[in-house]
Amino acid sequence: MQFQDGKSIFLQIADSITEKVVSGEFPAGEKIPSVRELAAAMGVNPNTVMRTYSELQAMNIIENQRGIGYFVNPDAKKIILKDKKQEFFSKVLPELLRQAALLGIDAEELKKHIGNQNGTI
Repeated sequence: MQFQDGKSIFLQIADSITEKVVSGEFPAGEKIPSVRELAAAMGVNPNTVMRTYSELQAMNIIENQRGIGYFVNPDAKKIILKDKKQEFFSKVLPELLRQAALLGIDAEELKKHIGNQNGTI
């Protein structure tokens, strides 16, 4: 995984895991890689992954079954989608609309381009 500046590594790992949950790569109720496995695969310190897992537990995305490992919460996908939609409508969309206004792009032009993206939406 290529990490980017401007966002904590543990949050970037959390984003990667939540994407895998939503895509079905990590299905509800299934075990996810151990802290050591994921740290080795991503080339990070196990403490970084532990912080990621702690954050995901606090969000009810994963659950720790003592002695067995970490598992995807059955409601994880629903929780993630709710949070991501809220983030989209509160942060992403207002910024997109602000940029469109600065560029003089009106609602009709936006609709046209959104319609042209039919394969990606």
